[in-house]
Order: sequence, then C-alpha cells, then structure tokens
Amino acid sequence: MKPDKITVAVTEAESVTALVYAAASEGRFGITLVLGHGAGADQTHHFMVTFAEGLAERGVDAVTFNFLYTEHRRKVPDRGDKLEACYRAVITAVTRAPGLSGNKLFIGGKSMGGRIASQAAADGVDGLRGLVCLGYPLHPPGKPEQLRSKHLPRIKLPMLFVQGTRDPFGTPDELAPIIESLKPKPGVYKIEGGDHSFKVPKKVGVLQEEVYRLALDTITAWLKQ
Repeated sequence: MKPDKITVAVTEAESVTALVYAAASEGRFGITLVLGHGAGADQTHHFMVTFAEGLAERGVDAVTFNFLYTEHRRKVPDRGDKLEACYRAVITAVTRAPGLSGNKLFIGGKSMGGRIASQAAADGVDGLRGLVCLGYPLHPPGKPEQLRSKHLPRIKLPMLFVQGTRDPFGTPDELAPIIESLKPKPGVYKIEGGDHSFKVPKKVGVLQEEVYRLALDTITAWLKQ
C-alpha cells in the first residue's frame, strides 16, 4: 500500500509531510484517524506504518505525519507549543483534503504523538470525535510522580488507551485511577506483556503480528462505535 503525500504548511517558512493511507473501498466507513509519531522516530517507523496500513485495511482513512524536528532530521523534539502547532496544522489540512473532508475526525498517536494530540484536544479542536493513544506516556520511566495527566479532565470526548502491561512510561494499572475520574470514561485495551511499543516476550506465547492484529481490531471496533 503506497500512501499519498500531503505537504502541510506549519508556518510561512516551514512545512511537514503527511501520509494518507486511504481506507480500503470495501468496508470504508467515513472515519479519519490522524496519528502523530513518538519522540524517537518519524512517521516511517515500522510501528507507525504497521498501524496506519492495518487501519486502512480495516476501512479507516489513516494519516501520519512528521513533526517539524523529524521533518528536518533533528533528533531533539521541539517545544510543546511548537509540537502542538504542527499537529493543529495537520488537522486543518486533513479536514480540507479531498476524500477526507467529509469524514468523522479522530486524532491520537504513539507515545509523544498521543500526548500532543490530547493536549490539543484539551484546548479544543473543532469537529473532533475522540482520541486514540498508543502507549500513552503517563510519566517518564522511573519517575511515576511526574504525571502528564493534568490536562486530561478537560477532554470531554471518548478516548481509547492501548497500553502494554510492561510499559515503563505507564501501565494500565497506573492509568486506572486517573481514568476513573474522567467523563466520559475512556476505554483501555491492555496488551499483556507488552512494552512501550507493544512488543511481548516469547514466553507470553503470542506472535507479535497477532498482538498488533488484535490491537488493530480493537481500535477499529471502537472507532465504529
């Protein structure tokens, strides 16, 4: 599956590339899910491509994009406000793109991408229907007291957290007390033995492809609801 490219102007002088993985014509149900990448890799990382292609095969128009720092091949992420401005520029471009403009809009992403999406949602995004966070970075590894959840109660939209039980950035059990206070109450899909990228050890007895397949099936079913 070869995605279509969109050039997104973030400022007058800077732009990023977004990739549109068009939904399979059979089973397409008019939903766009925009996914931001994690801090350490761009949108071409295997994880991002796997989820974007998997969603498209299941009838979802999936869009990935580079933040400005990865577009320019820098390793250190931009400031939070610059990351959010980039995400918002992508949302605007996607909602105006041919073939996507009439879709229901969902946003989210892998780790940092999901966090920035949630911050944008907390501040308000026109027409947004919900969020999908893949490995939400609840706190830095080894620093559970440094929670990144203060803004979450401001989001009054459906949310789905896909979280590995071995995630050093936050397990489903660590998310549980925070989620209990949110309205509407978010959904949580636990990946048993999964790390921050949902990789599971061999002793779990489940192939990695199956782990991804089940997660994608769950996300798709949630979006349809």
